[in-house]
Amino acid sequence: MSSQVKIAKTLDVRGMYCPGPVMETAKAIKQVQVGEVLEVLATDPAAKPDIEAWARRTGQQILEITQEGGVTRILIKRVK
Repeated sequence: MSSQVKIAKTLDVRGMYCPGPVMETAKAIKQVQVGEVLEVLATDPAAKPDIEAWARRTGQQILEITQEGGVTRILIKRVK
């Protein structure tokens, strides 16, 4: 799936801990246009549930979550 997705912006929050990744994600989503995709790279294990909850709360769409070598990669489509 990720090969078809065009990333508008990458947010690297590796090494940052809760609530850093979700706060930075909330700021970064405003820097991409509606319909564009934000890629988040995080090492905090709490980033996945935090960002999933944030996306539900704010109405953004999570396209994909992959975890590799301690890094969680989350693709979020800005819906509004």
